[in-house]
Amino acid sequence: MLLEQTQTDQITITEAAALAVSELLTKRNLEGYALRVFVAGGGCSGFQYGMALEGNIRDTDLVYNQHGVQVVVDEISIDYLNGSTIDFVDEIMGSGFKIENPNAVASCGCGNSFRTKEDPADASSSCGCN
Repeated sequence: MLLEQTQTDQITITEAAALAVSELLTKRNLEGYALRVFVAGGGCSGFQYGMALEGNIRDTDLVYNQHGVQVVVDEISIDYLNGSTIDFVDEIMGSGFKIENPNAVASCGCGNSFRTKEDPADASSSCGCN
């Protein structure tokens, strides 16, 4: 049984991000797919964000429906993503998804990796995202 969330207190997707996901799903003919958002170890700040178009939603996934798009998050990643907002930005220097994460106390310059207050700072790490 999927853990479907009707209130999206834990993660939010903006209309711009939902539109970008919808366009990707349509372009790739992936009907019934969702946007999977996850956190993995690594990155120059300790953790890194990941996203994928997902056709296999697991029983333990949290499922959020917003703006016509399903967002799925596994039960471990939600602890790091709680309260986050997923946006899509289209700027002169490039476009892409951006995650605003209130749990991150430090992040890489490119925004792809982050550290939480529970994680020890590693003064030797440097950002290689330039």
